[in-house]
Amino acid sequence: MHKAGFVNIIGNPNVGKSTLMNAFIGEKLSIITSKAQTTRHRILGIVNGEDFQVILSDTPGIIKPAYELQESMMDFVKSAFDDADVLIYMVEIGEKELKDEAFFNKITNSKIPVLLLLNKIDSSNQEQLEAQSELWQSKVPNAEFFPISATEGFNVQNVFDRIIELLPESPAFYPKDQLTDKPERFFVNEAIREKILIHYKKEIPYAVEVDTEEFFEADDIIRMRSVIMVERETQKGIIIGHKGSALKRVGVEARKDLEKFFGKQVHLELYVKVNKNWRSNQNQLKRFGYNQR
Repeated sequence: MHKAGFVNIIGNPNVGKSTLMNAFIGEKLSIITSKAQTTRHRILGIVNGEDFQVILSDTPGIIKPAYELQESMMDFVKSAFDDADVLIYMVEIGEKELKDEAFFNKITNSKIPVLLLLNKIDSSNQEQLEAQSELWQSKVPNAEFFPISATEGFNVQNVFDRIIELLPESPAFYPKDQLTDKPERFFVNEAIREKILIHYKKEIPYAVEVDTEEFFEADDIIRMRSVIMVERETQKGIIIGHKGSALKRVGVEARKDLEKFFGKQVHLELYVKVNKNWRSNQNQLKRFGYNQR
């Protein structure tokens, strides 16, 4: 018997959804930073075994949208309800509610199996853990409850084993050697964007999009040319930094991560361009793979 299905991870921003998916897969597919709204797309990661295929979906954190890009991000979350065989609802220690009541109602009234994961328990004491466990089990009574630490790996394997038990009998949806549904250029863009999230403050990371215009792979090296889009000239100057020092740091760190990811030498060229108000421009959002409406 072979099992296969879609397991979709949803929750508030920064609760550890990407960390959990990467832990399941054993590869860094989703970028992880301490900033909210790190994940913008719905990213599939595929875990294959001899008799199973788990298709995991990491989604953006649930927010009240303020502009067109965020509307598109929430569309990715809504789509996670449409094709899930198992739904993972993830919360963290200290959290008390989901930021969108409509999403919360969808979870509590779900007809598919829901696993409620209370993450970051390594940062709590026993009294806090018990109080939070009681709170969330009363809020989502239709869910199976697991306290976990995605960063420490605590209880992660037990959750994965339960997922496999819940999957329907089905042939594989993707070839067994496939890791994700995203093309290589997507991961180049994400590696660069992660470094921008880490090294720049305030609005800068959220005003940035990355577009890899060239990707040439030879036997011993991959040559890439990527453009960092910003919304204003002032942001361009901040991204580049004094004598190009800030941009160089982003490039060096992204290249090191990409060499690990692709397993070969990488040559990365970075440029910065102004693309005014791209976050509110439907044509631009479609170009970057967001607005699918």
